[in-house]
Amino acid sequence: MNINNKLNELIQSVSPLKVVGPTDLTINNITLDSRTVANGDMFVAVRGALVDGHTFVGKALAAGAVAVVVEDMPEAIADGVAYILVESTSRALAQLADAFYCHPSQKLTLVGVTGTNGKTTIATLIYEMAQLMGEKAGLLSTVANYVGRREIEADRTTPDALTINRLLAEMVEDGCTIAAMEVSSHAVVQNRIYGLDFDGAIFTNLTRDHLDYHKTVEAYRDAKKGFFDALKPEAWALTNADDRNGLFMLQNCAARHFTYSLRSLADFTGRDIENHLDGTLIAFNGTEVFTRFIGEFNVYNLTAVYGAATLIGWNPQEIAVNMSLLRPVAGRFEIVSTEGRDDLPTVVVDYAHTPDALVNVLSTIRNINGVARILTVVGCGGNRDKGKRPIMAVEASRRSDTLIITSDNPRDEQPEDIIADMEAGLDPVQRKRAFKVVDRTEAIRLAITLAQKGDVVLIAGKGHETYQEVAGKRHHFDDREIAAQALNDK
Repeated sequence: MNINNKLNELIQSVSPLKVVGPTDLTINNITLDSRTVANGDMFVAVRGALVDGHTFVGKALAAGAVAVVVEDMPEAIADGVAYILVESTSRALAQLADAFYCHPSQKLTLVGVTGTNGKTTIATLIYEMAQLMGEKAGLLSTVANYVGRREIEADRTTPDALTINRLLAEMVEDGCTIAAMEVSSHAVVQNRIYGLDFDGAIFTNLTRDHLDYHKTVEAYRDAKKGFFDALKPEAWALTNADDRNGLFMLQNCAARHFTYSLRSLADFTGRDIENHLDGTLIAFNGTEVFTRFIGEFNVYNLTAVYGAATLIGWNPQEIAVNMSLLRPVAGRFEIVSTEGRDDLPTVVVDYAHTPDALVNVLSTIRNINGVARILTVVGCGGNRDKGKRPIMAVEASRRSDTLIITSDNPRDEQPEDIIADMEAGLDPVQRKRAFKVVDRTEAIRLAITLAQKGDVVLIAGKGHETYQEVAGKRHHFDDREIAAQALNDK
């Protein structure tokens, strides 16, 4: 992999306010974690939400750092060390990472996807579409990162700037020509994507989420808009015209503007023609395609993919053919196999962890012909937006015949307290119809025990995740495994 490790050249990328010490140094690596510093490294002191990297400058120097990037110059200056003073270390980190890895985003067709729901599905399907089109591609997503077909574990929706640029550089080295990535609101505000050369951007929708961090819906929305505001004029911006924030994203956006819609005139339209439990017949700009996806929310996702594929420049006829070959993403309306048995209920595992996503999935299930009852298992994550907990419970109760409130990832909170917060949204009648089961395994087993042939059990909130985080520790837990065993035992 090509890197630029000359400090005097790297410094030019950040427009420093002041430089103290030698600059004719070779940098072995760049890091924002003092625990990973080795001899010859550069340490960037980033101010995080919980930890200020400036408190670890001394530790980084003791570990062998030869250059430090700071917003406040230390009082004591060590000999032989370069001190680079900048206005924003988070922004400088992104600029340095881009320069260190020789500007990899400029060597790829880079497409970013932002919004509350649908990011993972759209980014993943663009990645898969590229493969079907014969191109080598990369992916940065909540579920997993891919360099070509090599999978790399993902621990957050959008990685830090160093990781992003390193993975993009690996894609370039591997021969990839295109990369799709999710762009979270946190990533925009924290400058993780600062300076990346995006060729396309997609906005899906905006509903309540991450208010524990952004505090207001307006701040959350504006973070998303920041992604579009930074696009270059040659890029394209594709937005959901049916979302009330869709056109807002295009205001003051220098990129070329495009829209997609299910309900009105747009550059790219999707029309839901027939719904089945095994898929949906959709007309994309009038061309009918049978897809393996279910639900209106997936018609939106697929229409965005169709639009993006067209804007990337792929052949329209090949796009239509390949739309029919795409498959659902892990943990997104994923039906748990019953191994050929026809006497069992249908079990759906979905990542829905916002009120809007939960409504979408439950409405989809309700509109499928032949569904008798809906039994929903749902919880809410700990150390996250408490305001959505009662909303999640009431929306699930309104659209389910049986509701089981349980644990999600309680993290550092007591699961009983989270469940109580959810139950507070229910009226007396709804409370009588709801079960409270703290143990998620038992909650899933109860739902499947109560369900009969023709019923649908929705297990919501964790989707693809293979762990449960309790008291700060992660334990193996997979909704799909628990459900499959419960079905097998039924």
